Amino acid sequence: MHVGILTAPFHNEPIEYVFEFAQKHGFQSLELACGYGHPHLNLDNPDLDTLRRLIDTTGVQLSSIAFYTNNTAPNPDERERNNQGVRKAIECAHALGVSVVCTLAGHPVPGKSKIQTIEEDCAQVFPPLCDYAGERGVSIALENWFATNIQALDHWQRLFEVVPNANFGLNFDPSHLMWQEIDYINAVLLFGSRIFHTHAKDTEIMRQRLEYVGNQGGGWWRYVIPGLGGIRWGEYIGALRRVGYNGVLSIEHEDSAVGREEGFLIGKRYLEQFMA
Repeated sequence: MHVGILTAPFHNEPIEYVFEFAQKHGFQSLELACGYGHPHLNLDNPDLDTLRRLIDTTGVQLSSIAFYTNNTAPNPDERERNNQGVRKAIECAHALGVSVVCTLAGHPVPGKSKIQTIEEDCAQVFPPLCDYAGERGVSIALENWFATNIQALDHWQRLFEVVPNANFGLNFDPSHLMWQEIDYINAVLLFGSRIFHTHAKDTEIMRQRLEYVGNQGGGWWRYVIPGLGGIRWGEYIGALRRVGYNGVLSIEHEDSAVGREEGFLIGKRYLEQFMA
C-alpha cells in the first residue's frame, strides 16, 4: 500500500510541477484529474506523450484517471456527453497502461429516489460503460460521495445487484461514511471485493456545533487532511489489508485550514506510519 495524490488542487499548475512535487516528496502515484478542457488531461485532445515522458523520467505512476461527472444527468444530451467523457477517460487509461478510471454514480434524477435512479438509470448507463472498460482491461471505481446515488450501504448493495460486472466497484472514501455514522470498517469488510481505489480524506466532527444545531443542522462536520479528524486510520488500513487491498491511499485535499502542499505532506507523514 502507498500514498498518492488526487491532482485536482493543482489544476492551475503545469502538470510538470505536479509530477516534480510528487517525486521530490516520495509520493508514488497520482490520481490524475481530467475533463473537457482540463489543463492536465484534456479529453478532447489528450497529450499522452507528455504524460508518458513524465512517468518515465520521475518514476511517479498513475493510480487512476479521474473524471468525476454526473453520469445520470436528467438531460439526455448532457448525460451522453458525460458518459462519453468516461469512455474517453477509459481510452486514455488503456493507452497509458492505467487499470482504473474513477468517476461518480451520478446524482438522483429529479422526481426519483436514489434507489429508483439506480434501478432505472444506473441500470442503463453503467453496463455498457463496464463492457467498454472491460474490453480495454480497465475497471470503473465510483467515489461514494454522499450527494450521489451511492450515499449509504443499501445503495451500494442495490447498485452491485443491478450492475454485477466484476470490473465495477468503488473508489472507497471513509470520510463520507463517518459523519453519517455508517461503520466504514464494516463497509470495507462487506464490499472488499469491490474496492479498486481509495481516497484518503478525514472528517472533523465539531461536537459543540452538533449539540447546538443537531444532526439535521449544518456546519458541524468538515473534511480535513488524514490525521486531523476522527477516522481510525490504523484500523481502517488494517481492514483494507484483510480484504486484500494493497493499492493507493490517494489524498483528496479539501481542508481549507491547511495549505495545498503542506496538507499533502501532513497527510503523507501521518498515513505512512501504518505502512512500515
